Amino acid sequence: MECYFDVQDLSLNKKGEELCGDKVKRLTSDDRVIVVLSDGLGSGVKANILATLTSEIIITMLNADVSLENVIETVIGTLPICKVRNIAYATFTILQIDKRTGAFKVINCDNPPIFLLKRGRVSQPETQTVTILGKTITVIEGTLSQGDFLGAITDGVLYAGMGVALNYGWGWQSIAKHLEGLFVTRSRTARGIVQDVITKTHSLYNGEIGDDATCVGVYVRERRGLMIFTGPPLEPSSDTQHAEELLNFEGRRVVCGGTTGSIVAEYLGETIDTDIATLRREVPPIGLLRGIDLLTEGIITMSKALEYLRESDGDERKLPKDRNGAQLLATEILKADFIHLLVGQRINEFYQNPLLPKTISIRKNLVRELEATMRDLHKEVAVEYC
Repeated sequence: MECYFDVQDLSLNKKGEELCGDKVKRLTSDDRVIVVLSDGLGSGVKANILATLTSEIIITMLNADVSLENVIETVIGTLPICKVRNIAYATFTILQIDKRTGAFKVINCDNPPIFLLKRGRVSQPETQTVTILGKTITVIEGTLSQGDFLGAITDGVLYAGMGVALNYGWGWQSIAKHLEGLFVTRSRTARGIVQDVITKTHSLYNGEIGDDATCVGVYVRERRGLMIFTGPPLEPSSDTQHAEELLNFEGRRVVCGGTTGSIVAEYLGETIDTDIATLRREVPPIGLLRGIDLLTEGIITMSKALEYLRESDGDERKLPKDRNGAQLLATEILKADFIHLLVGQRINEFYQNPLLPKTISIRKNLVRELEATMRDLHKEVAVEYC
């Protein structure tokens, strides 16, 4: 079973500030995941610039395979020290994960301790400390397995509620207990866990956010795949081949387009039923076909789904509650980690812009926009034209 390292982060801005003084940067490749959380001293524009500078330096150097020691030396040597508080103008936490083995390393510089949950219980990993340019750095190493969670926060989360109940804020132990409770009572997704922590933080501040607050989490779970077959293949003789490709895909299967749906139905020897209850003024109804998880109309539905995706910012809860083809398609995309777009290139003259060359269809342009939006939402995307 292939593991997927689901990374999510959410932040709260200090009251009255348009910019957040915390910054999260992430880098995902075929073999590793790198997440950097930086907290700029203070709040507002200055803190945002400092946190952005810190995270950009770290992620850029790590991407260039510069050694961790050199990266940390560069950051510490670059950032000035606050003369009043004798701390760096930005703190940071680095999470590095080997996707092949699950081995991880955490490097923490003045941020609160990380949270590691294994089998829903908080684990206390062994820590080491190293001194670089006079700065004490905490290093933690271990291995992540399916169901594990690795999280990091900034001070704004740790001290939420200060002076209200605990006098010193929410506190690391209380957050740890809260996280354990989520694994008992809630569905386990990175976004769900992070969202719950941030919602609780907001509540403890009574909406009066006293400091920029960020939570970032990595949840290890089964990888969710999705194939979207849209548009008939350029050569009708290959219809059967691509229908088989869709039906053999290990994951969710979606068909967008009437002609494409007919190709799959003919291969299956089935007929398509129409779900009239999903008909809307702006979105055609969906179809029902055995072996297919979702069957929608093509261009109109995909365009509306793209609109929903852009408005959602990757959060399913921001999608419309109305059950229609575009909403269902957007939901399938947001739930997936890897999306394989199988795009037929046969031109439908009805959907062809007369100002464009015959080789560039509206469908192809729409697919390009969808691909870009999916990547912006940190999805893995593969596009296959046929």
